[in-house]
Amino acid sequence: MSRQTIWLLSAYHADSHAWWSDWLTQETPFDWKLFTLSGRHFRWRIRGNPLAWMDMLPTPPPSAIVATSMVDLATLRGIRRDLSAIPTLLYFHENQFAYPVSAGQHNSVDPQMVQIYSALSADRLAFNSGWNRDSFFAGISSLCRRLPDHCPDNLGERLNPSSEILPVPIRSIESGPKDNRLILWNHRWEYDKSPELFADAIALLEQQGIPYRLALLGPRPVNTPAALSRIRETAGEKILADGEVSREEYCHWLARSSIVASTATHEFQGLAVLEAVSAGAVPLVPDALCYVEQYSATYRYPVGNVEALAKQLAVFLKHPPAAPDISVFLEENLSRPWTAAVRQLLHSAT
Repeated sequence: MSRQTIWLLSAYHADSHAWWSDWLTQETPFDWKLFTLSGRHFRWRIRGNPLAWMDMLPTPPPSAIVATSMVDLATLRGIRRDLSAIPTLLYFHENQFAYPVSAGQHNSVDPQMVQIYSALSADRLAFNSGWNRDSFFAGISSLCRRLPDHCPDNLGERLNPSSEILPVPIRSIESGPKDNRLILWNHRWEYDKSPELFADAIALLEQQGIPYRLALLGPRPVNTPAALSRIRETAGEKILADGEVSREEYCHWLARSSIVASTATHEFQGLAVLEAVSAGAVPLVPDALCYVEQYSATYRYPVGNVEALAKQLAVFLKHPPAAPDISVFLEENLSRPWTAAVRQLLHSAT
């Protein structure tokens, strides 16, 4: 094995994790070896991945390791002692402190502890947004205040000097002829994206007689969400697209949409909105989360305020502002900083 081989460990290989892994290994000039575990069985993945990889990872060890924050890095380096001194960068697509917990979930501290231990074990940390980093360090501080005793002070401050911001790159989508009445929803239809709030806003547009059309994209569960059923009843034939579509069709609707809306209660980078904005859509997003660092106040509305959301949708439908500049997130502008970060990691191995 080449002395300069780098392992990329992706412990929950789905969606943006898979896109980022493929991009990094294909578009940066290094000798990568990608190891993945499928994106299912979350609780088992975040605790069991060291056992899965204990015999799967080959020998000799690589020159460096890049691992996603789902990897239990501290345990892996403990049971595979040949990896204990290998320079490692831990990449946070998300953090377990900032996820809203649904009514049916068990609010366990265990995934949070995995990420604390992994961060302390890593040589470098990278986050896809400032919000992700800041909420992680704030979460550590909050947790330590609740623990009974012997939690070291200022863990976040200790980790911060080894951290940097490296977003997941966006591959821009070419804009097409715009439908100035077309509102896009391109998120998962799940509790953390608050589709009920979007359904309420569409109902208000309908009551006020404001012309609009909808493209309802994104994954949805087998059982139709109540919010989606309500929108179908409210909007009827104004829905031009409704389903999880192919990549080609997805790009078509993003290129055509005038507005992309978000009602998310958690968003670490907001890739779906960024993709739509790259195609020329105007974002309308909550005044919170990663959105605050990405979009000016023109494009934000008060969190959870359905009246404000509906009012701003009506304004944008009639007088849309120009789409914001999100070029800093495009792959052609992120290739250099990602390459520099990996080179720095390799340099520490020599």
